[in-house]
Amino acid sequence: MKKNHIAQKGKAGSVWTLLAVAVLFVTYSCSSSEPMVDASYDAPMVKSLDNVSAPSPDPRVGLGSGLFDAEEAIWNLEKLSSTPPPKDFLGVTNSDLAFKGKYAIQGNYNGVLVWDISDPVNPVLVKEYLCPASQSDVSVYGNLLFVSGEGFSGRLDCGTEGVQTAVSEDRLRGIRIFDITDIENPEYISNVQTCRGSHTHSVLKDPEDDENVYVYVSGSAPVRPNEELPGCSNASPDDDPNSALFRIEVIKVPLANPQAAAIVSSPRIFEDLEEPPTHGLAPAEKEALMKAKAEGKFIFEFGGIERAMSDGFAQRMLNVIIEERGGTAGEPTAADTTALRERATALINQMFGGGGDSNRKGPNQCHDITLYPEIGLAGGACEGYGLLLDIRNPENPVRIDAVADSNFSYWHSATFSNDGSKVLFTDEWGGGGQPKCRESDPMEWGANAIFTIEDGKMDFKEYYKLPAPQTTRENCVAHNGSLIPVPGRDIMIQSWYQGGISLFDWTNPGNPVEIGFHDRGPVAADRMGSGGSWSVYWYNGVIVSSEISRGLDLFALEANPYLTQNEIDAANTVILDYLNAQGQPKFVWPNSFALSKAYVDQLARNNELSPAGIEMARQGLANAEAAPAKQRKDILTKLATEVESLASASRNSDKVRKLAESMRGLASNP
Repeated sequence: MKKNHIAQKGKAGSVWTLLAVAVLFVTYSCSSSEPMVDASYDAPMVKSLDNVSAPSPDPRVGLGSGLFDAEEAIWNLEKLSSTPPPKDFLGVTNSDLAFKGKYAIQGNYNGVLVWDISDPVNPVLVKEYLCPASQSDVSVYGNLLFVSGEGFSGRLDCGTEGVQTAVSEDRLRGIRIFDITDIENPEYISNVQTCRGSHTHSVLKDPEDDENVYVYVSGSAPVRPNEELPGCSNASPDDDPNSALFRIEVIKVPLANPQAAAIVSSPRIFEDLEEPPTHGLAPAEKEALMKAKAEGKFIFEFGGIERAMSDGFAQRMLNVIIEERGGTAGEPTAADTTALRERATALINQMFGGGGDSNRKGPNQCHDITLYPEIGLAGGACEGYGLLLDIRNPENPVRIDAVADSNFSYWHSATFSNDGSKVLFTDEWGGGGQPKCRESDPMEWGANAIFTIEDGKMDFKEYYKLPAPQTTRENCVAHNGSLIPVPGRDIMIQSWYQGGISLFDWTNPGNPVEIGFHDRGPVAADRMGSGGSWSVYWYNGVIVSSEISRGLDLFALEANPYLTQNEIDAANTVILDYLNAQGQPKFVWPNSFALSKAYVDQLARNNELSPAGIEMARQGLANAEAAPAKQRKDILTKLATEVESLASASRNSDKVRKLAESMRGLASNP
């Protein structure tokens, strides 16, 4: 479904209002003292975000299933194209995105795909680079491409045969570096191995350093053997100060010689953090646990929560017990079954480390770190905590604040507001593979948490979760997204796996609200299938979504009462040379009529300027835009002065002054 833009043509207001501001409405020609007729203008319909009229009933509920033919629902977005993956990547997980020039670079567990998106209606695959390694998280800087590898089967030579031994000199776990001077023919030039591999990474371009970039590595896999990579230790830092646990890695990459990239520090940003609070089972899971107990399933406790073993895993555990007594695998006795019921918790904790002292400490790794070098801060989404880091010294990030929340399960990623006064963290409850948007699930779980930042401290304001319930066959939880550069507002597009993508406004941190969406039905009708949006980011006017199973989706914003065409046009004046969402850029808007009109629309939407003031601004901008260049400067200068005089009477004097500033900027344009 789509909410269409509605415009009101003409000049609104009374004759008395027109007379009151006639000095700004009248434009004089070069050859005559006769006044010109006021230019016509569009006054877009605007509505308050305090009472958004979303489609009802929600069209996302009950969509038909299918891999490439699922039913779809859309509101306030336009889908431009959907392109399936190529043969060698079909059925393999598509992961994160990075952008350079006209290209979108898409990670995949089988390697990297490079798309030309200059025509978003018809994106063209220009390179498929087969080089397996989960998750293939991607970032770019200049002529360099960085790719994460964490799984045990990634090879240094990009081979597809995997690695079959526990210790191997062929294994790649860390960062791959490619030269993409010719982006359609990447050249693999180097790698940096790490003890825990790279689940994700973030590239930091320090504003004070033009000779190097820095890569912050987050690796959450088990520590590799010292025999495979010397110096790796999984001991507690109390026992071994060189432990690979409770630290991140910082790689320094000399731009003139990227082959010399190496780890320069391993900051221990988790020191003195206690075990975070957690929540228990959701209502649906409590019901499933009761059913499992009634059916005689094997029950264990992990992390203080009772859980039921799957049949397949229970058989594996039984085989462990059978092997201990020298029996035949697959032939358990009644005594074996009894032993597993008694020992289930101990065996699981022994296998996955759920019982020792380390389980009572805070996180020992981050999942993802969003760097915002222009403000000197980073948001670390670190499993059980959200961290605020000072990154002004890029080699030595320092933790300045940490927050935990019993409603959060797994702090996954972070996004700052453009002015750096707020930060939003996501919670990947269930690890991304489970249905966590069921109707009975609490809205505070698997959601976003929004904080304001004052004096280096984070103050919680509100949660935001996808408002449309999803089925038990759809993995759904908060995942990756980015800001859209709408001036004066914090608007974000975010992926929710098989919950689709959600467009929402969090300008007011206490009242985040959805203003657009796209969703498909489940990948499969009768089971949990792998699919949905892994990442969705705005890049130079296009919204690009990496669909786990279906390929690449491209969208455009559609004007509506909650986001006008002027606001969209102003956002699209921001042109980036490249984008890594985890290396957040600071948006700066060039002077344009769209920018001034966007501010006027926002003041009108929020009733922050009188109707006469709104009309004066709209008519004045229309007259200036229609006037010859010599007259335009004079009209805009006078208009800015008059608008600024209204600031003190406005409920948002700062935005009124921004409007006046934007008009003066326009007046100074050649």
